[in-house]
Amino acid sequence: MPVTTLDPKTALVLIDLQKGITGLPTAPVPAADVVGRAARLAAAFRARELPVVLVNVTGGAPGRTEFPSGGGTPPADWAELVPELDRQPGDLIVSKQRWGAFHGTGLDRELRERGVTQIVLAGIATSIGVESTARAAHEHGYHVTLVTDAMADLDEAAHRNSLEKVFPRLGETGTTEAVLTLLG
Repeated sequence: MPVTTLDPKTALVLIDLQKGITGLPTAPVPAADVVGRAARLAAAFRARELPVVLVNVTGGAPGRTEFPSGGGTPPADWAELVPELDRQPGDLIVSKQRWGAFHGTGLDRELRERGVTQIVLAGIATSIGVESTARAAHEHGYHVTLVTDAMADLDEAAHRNSLEKVFPRLGETGTTEAVLTLLG
C-alpha cells in the first residue's frame, strides 16, 4: 500500500549510513543516492521539529553462521556516520550491536518518551538492518513507512524480496518525494 499519511509524531530512522557501509557496492540504488535522499528527509524532518534517529552498527551478534563475517579489524572511522547527514545536536544517535535498531538499545524508550507513533525508515542494507528494524517497529506497535528509493542492499534480489514480499506486511511504502509531500 502506498504511503497514505504521516502521524503528527513521526520519527525518521536512518539505518547504518556510516562510512564503512556506504563505501560498499549497493543495488539497485548507489549508496551515494541513498545518502542524498536520506539527507533531504532528515532536513525536512528537522525543519518540522520531528525526531531524526541516526543509527550505526558497531558490532555483530555472536554465534556461528554459514555466511562468513568480514573478519579483521575495521578502519577506525568504519562506524562514523557520513557527514552528508548533517548530524544535529537534537538528533538521536543509536549504536547497535545487532541487525535491528531496537534490540539491545534504548530506541523504543526514546521514541515513546517523545510520543512517536510512526517511524519512517531508510538506509542500508534493505534486507538486513532496515528490514530487521521494520519488523521490530511493527511488533512494537508503530506505524511503519519504508522509503523505497532511499534504501539499497548488497544483494539486489534480497532488496527486491524485502520490498515486494516483506514490507507490504509491515507497513506502507513510498518514495522520498511522497514522504516529503506528506510532510508538507
